[in-house]
Amino acid sequence: MSDKIHSDKAPDPVGLYPHARKVGNLLFLSGVGPRKKGSKDIPGVTLDEAGNIIAYDIAEQCRSVFQNVRYILEASGSRWENLVDVTVFLTNIKQDFKTYNKMYAEYFKDNQPCRTTVEITALPTPIAIELKCIATIDP
Repeated sequence: MSDKIHSDKAPDPVGLYPHARKVGNLLFLSGVGPRKKGSKDIPGVTLDEAGNIIAYDIAEQCRSVFQNVRYILEASGSRWENLVDVTVFLTNIKQDFKTYNKMYAEYFKDNQPCRTTVEITALPTPIAIELKCIATIDP
């Protein structure tokens, strides 16, 4: 049995899925992007009239993604330091990896979860980064 978790601070999911699910003492987060709760604007993203990305700031998106992960962890009874595995999806690894890697090192310097970073061609919303995380929940 697992518990579905929704954060009231993280952006609403773009499909039928919870922010996270608790299974035993493990917490599995759905993909988390940089969108903000209650806003159509995406931090660090400039869109044209058709909704296509014309410019973006990967550092600003990283900060927003990391904050959204924190919101979900806190709503789930976990915390940043309990992250054990992070999968990162980037839409432009050649252009963004250096900045993202620097930001990641700042935010994860103390807990250092396992990490996989992959490049993909697109994400469901006009963003350049998404995180998929696994954390523990303290008893």
